[in-house]
Order: sequence, then C-alpha cells, then structure tokens
Amino acid sequence: MKIQIEWDTAACKRLAEAAQTALQKTGEALFTEVKSAQVMPYDQGDMQNHETYVTETYQDGDSLCVEIITDSPQARRLYYHPEYNFQTVNNPNAGGEWLAPWLPGGKEEAFSLETFQEIFKKEAGI
Repeated sequence: MKIQIEWDTAACKRLAEAAQTALQKTGEALFTEVKSAQVMPYDQGDMQNHETYVTETYQDGDSLCVEIITDSPQARRLYYHPEYNFQTVNNPNAGGEWLAPWLPGGKEEAFSLETFQEIFKKEAGI
C-alpha cells in the first residue's frame, strides 16, 4: 500500500492568518465585554477608557498572545483589593478582580473560546 499526501501550503497559510485575526478580534471582543459589564472601577473613566488596551505579543518566538493591559498606577492596587469600597455611580458592578468572571472557573469562562471559534470559522470560511 502506498499513500501519498500533498500539503496545501496556501490553505495552511489561510488558516494561520484566520487564527491570528480571530485571536486579535477575540481580545477586542473580551475587552468590549468587560466594559459592557461595567465591572472596572470608574471615576472619570481614564483607567477603563484610556489606560486599558488590547495588545499582541509573540511568546516563544512565534506563538501569538493577546493581552488586555491596564497601564495606570492604581490598577494593580485596585484589582487585588476587592475589599475596597468601590464607587458604583458610573459602573454599577465596579469592584476588584474585575476580570475574574472571564478567567477559568468564572461564570463567563467560556466567552473567549466560544468567541474565538465563531470568529475563526468566519475568517477561515468554514
């Protein structure tokens, strides 16, 4: 028995590009979801609206990673101290550990995977 396999490099490239685009869009969708849930501490909106952003980095040389970064001096202190009495005038669900619902074990943990799968299928034409 002889088996011959032909590799479709163009199709592989399209799938890799679709995965990269889906990952980027998933990061943006997650950030939008967090803002919509109104869970971040919010006084004037600078931390949520101007100092938090989605960025892409490469890990291990070629593995793409999408991160949501909050680049403000108070972010770490506020995130890791849920016992603080957070103002809820602008964001009624504001509190510490605001990303916890979307992390493993959280009630929204499936959001990122489901969003990625949906976007990947569209981008890949599946």
